[in-house]
Amino acid sequence: MNAIRLVAREFFGMFVDDGNLALLALVLVAAVAIAVKLLSLPPLLGGVLLLVGCLAILLLSVRRAARAVKR
Repeated sequence: MNAIRLVAREFFGMFVDDGNLALLALVLVAAVAIAVKLLSLPPLLGGVLLLVGCLAILLLSVRRAARAVKR
């Protein structure tokens, strides 16, 4: 049972290294998709929001990792 749990954890870790990064990216994608579909946001603007949001989330993740390394 421990081996299966270990394999599952490693498999999950291959795709999700930073849980906050993954969660924020999923929330961003869902929010932009809802805005495009329900609020009739132009898709090009939705794409720009996705790009800017993903870059902001990545910047936050890098800053958090840099702080952790300094300690």
